[in-house]
Amino acid sequence: MRLVLLEGLFAGPAWLQIWVAWLIVANSAAVLFLREKPARWVLAAWLANLVVMTALAELSGFNRLLGLSHVLVWTPLLIYLYRLGRRGDGFSGASRYERWIRTLFVTDLLSLVVDYLDVARYLVGSE
Repeated sequence: MRLVLLEGLFAGPAWLQIWVAWLIVANSAAVLFLREKPARWVLAAWLANLVVMTALAELSGFNRLLGLSHVLVWTPLLIYLYRLGRRGDGFSGASRYERWIRTLFVTDLLSLVVDYLDVARYLVGSE
């Protein structure tokens, strides 16, 4: 069985492999904080993203459209996390959990900006 997503990642540049590894670490760290409801949502989103992105890669290949997975899954997740932070629900950075959730938010937000651009470029046929 071919895994287009993994093949594409391993064939890509080193910076992409490092960035994806960081995304995996940052999002998977949710398992360390499962007592916290937001961490459970992060883990659910992470698993949903894995399923959606793998399916997209199998259907369309390794291309900019893969960012659609993050757009669909992480946009609502980041809105949820942002609203929690605005309410003051423990995102001050005082604990390991709070530092993780802030780091995760910034990491996924940066990725999401690139993903929106990638999906737009894909849709207009731009390389």
